[in-house]
Amino acid sequence: MTIHRMDNVGIVVEDLDAAIAFFTELGMEPEGGGRIEGRWADRVVGLDGISCDIAMMRIPDGHGRLELAKYHAPAPIDAGPRNLPHNTLGMHRVMFAVDDIEDVVARLRTHGAELVGELAQYEDSYLLCYVRGPEGIIVALAEQLG
Repeated sequence: MTIHRMDNVGIVVEDLDAAIAFFTELGMEPEGGGRIEGRWADRVVGLDGISCDIAMMRIPDGHGRLELAKYHAPAPIDAGPRNLPHNTLGMHRVMFAVDDIEDVVARLRTHGAELVGELAQYEDSYLLCYVRGPEGIIVALAEQLG
């Protein structure tokens, strides 16, 4: 076997505190963080003079994490519009299973989240929706029915 597990997904943000609050409201738990800098970091990501703050957010079941990063140096690069549609090439969403999708959406709205489309039912299996959160991050939510 080559892969043992998916360890984390990294997301670069401008407002680290807002991103932490959003994902905490979703149910993730902060699991540490700190300043990342030094030659080893430069070598890993292929940039010179890295200085960034990170926050690790743990999924409640303990099997995955998000690494939120706010770069101080080199300055972050704006990749363009943050409200790109779902069919844009590249990675742009992460999906979470939830117990009560309507409650989760209502709580995330207090952190500025908006539905991308609408809440929809897939057959008799799931309620699904996409929510756009801080920094334009799309979070997909799925509530299993029955």
